[in-house]
Amino acid sequence: MKGVRSGRAGRDREGELAMGCCLIVGVLAASPRIILLGMWLFTDYLSRIGMPFIWGFIGWIFVPCTTIAYAIAENEFGGLHGWGTVIFACGIILDIVLYTSGNRGRRRRAAA
Repeated sequence: MKGVRSGRAGRDREGELAMGCCLIVGVLAASPRIILLGMWLFTDYLSRIGMPFIWGFIGWIFVPCTTIAYAIAENEFGGLHGWGTVIFACGIILDIVLYTSGNRGRRRRAAA
């Protein structure tokens, strides 16, 4: 559909779709950080696991899904044993998926 105009000057449907997808990806990428911030501000869920503030902050910046999964594993499953390990591994996988999907989109836009 390259070059098909939608009626607005200078915009094509492909460009509009890319902007909508960027907005959705941006919201999804920010969601774990927003959830983690809410957990820190409104509950004692993170303080019960005994994580120092600096590690929580680093987790908030780089690996928010893993930090949330670790908090769930420690609070609900008693640590990284059995199902706690499975939850923690799912957090790691989610963070990897978030980072690789962003890189894939950048490469695709650079190639176009």
